[in-house]
Amino acid sequence: MEAGGARAPPPFWAGGPAPGQIYTPGGPGPAAGFLPFTRTLSPMVTGTSVLGVKFDGGVIIAADMMGSYGSLARFRGISRLLKVNDSTMLGASGDYADFQYLRQIIDQMVIDEELLGDGHRYSPKAIHSWLTRVMYNRRSKINPLWNTVVIGGFYNGESFLGYVDMLGVAYEASTLATGYGAYLAQPLMREVLEKKPSLTKDEARDLIDRCMKILYYRDARSFNRYEVAIATEKGVEVEGPLTLEANWDIAQFVSGFE
Repeated sequence: MEAGGARAPPPFWAGGPAPGQIYTPGGPGPAAGFLPFTRTLSPMVTGTSVLGVKFDGGVIIAADMMGSYGSLARFRGISRLLKVNDSTMLGASGDYADFQYLRQIIDQMVIDEELLGDGHRYSPKAIHSWLTRVMYNRRSKINPLWNTVVIGGFYNGESFLGYVDMLGVAYEASTLATGYGAYLAQPLMREVLEKKPSLTKDEARDLIDRCMKILYYRDARSFNRYEVAIATEKGVEVEGPLTLEANWDIAQFVSGFE
């Protein structure tokens, strides 16, 4: 309303709460299609240990095929190993959905690289370096990918075995283990390599099989069905699913858990 050419001031409570009514603050909300940012506070479907060992002329990594929903053994046939190309492979523990996301990105990267037709391909070191940047970038956004990744491969006559976790912590080693395997399998693998620094392919395979069996006995989130990936100068080969031969006769002598 105007009086004498002057505009009347707006009501005192214009745009604010009205007595006796519910007040909804202004700004974009769910009705406008805007939702609040969300973050993964804890993984849902998870995988346990990934093991890796260098041997003379290659690298071997292994992971079981269990997807645990909390303490429930929900999925018993998921693959946690990925053949990137003929020289590179990786395995991931932690959140399986985040691993699927990484796998989609890496698969597209490999396709884009092959379409260039220049004869180059991603080396294990390149994938390892790229993953360190991806993991640290997501961690810096307070939205990490909840995975620990083991990268292995054989490129230009050299074996490579590297580790990257969800914070971007990365290193290389002759033996690697994630999850519960870092406590049970890693000491066993290091003990073998201390006695014989250079293993043959068969010795490395026997060591991995032994460690997977120990984890099946001791880790409540592990399973007796697993996969093995081997990288040599001939390429990357993924074997599985394989089944462990377990013997539970000794279980009756274990006490203290009744």
